[in-house]
Amino acid sequence: MVKKPEVLAIVPARGGSKGIPRKNIKEFAGYPLIFYSIAAGLQAETVTRTIVSTDDEEIAAVAREWGAETPFLRPVELASDQSLDLPVYQHALKWLKEQEGYEPDVVVQLRPTSPVRPVDCVDGAVRMLLKNPQADCVRGVVPAGQNPHKMWRRDDGSGKLSPLLTVPGIDEPYNAPRQILPPVYWQTGHIDAIRPETIMKKNSMTGETLLGMVIDPQFTIDIDTPKDWARSEWLVWHGGLQFVDPARRPRRKLPKQIDLMVFDFDGVITDNRVWVDENGFERVAANRSDSLGIRLLREAGLEMIVLSTEVNKVVAARAKKMGIPALHGISDKVTALKKLLSERNLPAENVIFVGNDTNDMDCFRLVGYAVAVGDAQPEIKRAADLILTRNGGHGAVREICDLILQTEKFRG
Repeated sequence: MVKKPEVLAIVPARGGSKGIPRKNIKEFAGYPLIFYSIAAGLQAETVTRTIVSTDDEEIAAVAREWGAETPFLRPVELASDQSLDLPVYQHALKWLKEQEGYEPDVVVQLRPTSPVRPVDCVDGAVRMLLKNPQADCVRGVVPAGQNPHKMWRRDDGSGKLSPLLTVPGIDEPYNAPRQILPPVYWQTGHIDAIRPETIMKKNSMTGETLLGMVIDPQFTIDIDTPKDWARSEWLVWHGGLQFVDPARRPRRKLPKQIDLMVFDFDGVITDNRVWVDENGFERVAANRSDSLGIRLLREAGLEMIVLSTEVNKVVAARAKKMGIPALHGISDKVTALKKLLSERNLPAENVIFVGNDTNDMDCFRLVGYAVAVGDAQPEIKRAADLILTRNGGHGAVREICDLILQTEKFRG
């Protein structure tokens, strides 16, 4: 058998960010920024180990929470604004060799400031490096937005311009159509795949033979300022990109044994709209077919409950009509759910939660199977194990009830 190459992904994350304080653990589109790079390592087929190099105890704790190793804390002198990548990576490789006897075949650099990566980004770079034994490094690049053949040097005294670059065979490249000029590329922070000997023996993060892996420029992000942050979050929510998403862990399957199904109310049993009259009385819209689905499932023996932050008595009234209990006016859903499971002695992995909005996220993470209605918020859809085809209040509850009835995975 051919031994699988040992590929070490290192996420560099110092604690002293100035432009955006505590940037690496600040929530970015639903998750700590650093987790996007950790996820890129954990989800890659070629990567065998993912660690975070940091000088900061809090960052280290967050990194471990999201699945990375933090075998050491980086020395403070390697965590300043002026610190270069090379000594940081030399420190990591030296520490791992001396303390663990660990020596990887490939080192991958995953910078947290470029969080939105194509799904094949890491594996593509590693495989390119392994297929080219003469190469020292593979670096991610994108087509340059500005062509340097149309750039100039300017003499500050006289104001005279001289071209930055020349092109053999083209006398005045700065006057030439862009299409006939040589293509040029801009390096990004998405990925570097490097041979350890390049770092340790050649004292370089690239070496002499550097290959470029071309990345779609739509993924070009480098977060340094609050404006960069806002633009990058918009790209996650609305860009329509297939990227390495920390929410896209492997989808869990339905539990082998289902003991309880929990429904949010607003936006799940209702369509999330409310009618309010001049006296402050509220009415909501629900779907009769949902009631029949719940009745059939209840008669088959599955326990169900409504769990809602809504204080209006309409929650209890609608739940009573459907024939299931309700807990409403709950300020902290996940705490209430944990208490409920403890009182009933039910394992969380045997519970299904159906939700639609961000205050359902902690419950999604607690239970064994998370279900989002068709019109749920984007971050909830990202975290769900199943996204229903129907919207809340428009048959979503009936859809999941019918699905569960077909599985017969519940106590009856």
